[in-house]
Amino acid sequence: MTEATNMAASLGNVALFSGLSPEELRLLAARFVRKRFAQGELLFSEGDSCRGLHIIATGKLRIFKSSASGREQVLAVEGPGGSVAELPVFDGGTYPASVSAVEESEVLFISRQDFRSFCLEHPEVALKMLAVVGARLRRLVGIIEELSFATVRQRLVAALVRLAENGGKRTEHGIECQLPGTHQDLAHQLGTVRELVSRNLMRLQAEGLLQVDARHIVVRDLPGLKAILDSSS
Repeated sequence: MTEATNMAASLGNVALFSGLSPEELRLLAARFVRKRFAQGELLFSEGDSCRGLHIIATGKLRIFKSSASGREQVLAVEGPGGSVAELPVFDGGTYPASVSAVEESEVLFISRQDFRSFCLEHPEVALKMLAVVGARLRRLVGIIEELSFATVRQRLVAALVRLAENGGKRTEHGIECQLPGTHQDLAHQLGTVRELVSRNLMRLQAEGLLQVDARHIVVRDLPGLKAILDSSS
């Protein structure tokens, strides 16, 4: 199988291009190049000029913003089939956030000019991209609401509830979950510092709601966690 065929097959698995014919995928694949990034490697930084669109073939990418003091806020973690830097591809602005590889990742890259030209030829791709941008905007609004109106404890509990409901395994001891990263990574996601995350995890454990062993979490009382959120609303 040739590289062009491999590239077209990879693009065919991306939701943005799901409606394209094999011939259209082949033509689109000719405009893409593959890039590989090591764990922790930066793809680009906030404020850099937008060069093009990145689509994840394998691995995970972290989208984040940094403050002048070095604090980070994780906006999203995207996996295979996801894209980053959609907005500046269209408006011509700089990258609004930084992106790094959570793990070793392979990315399919197309220049801004080539992607805009392709969207003019295939407006349905632009409409799908608009849906992606809209979903990301809704997620950002949710982050703003949590940072503005919820305490660190409440934000942590909300993250644990989502983790238990979406990726937990029910056992006789409770719902077993694996944190997707370290306590520092979780702090970046919640817009706080690692010490507060660790302290609040220990407090929830002392209250009998959790059992904590590094990244391994057992939610022993999911209704109790939800009650914390209900009491704050």
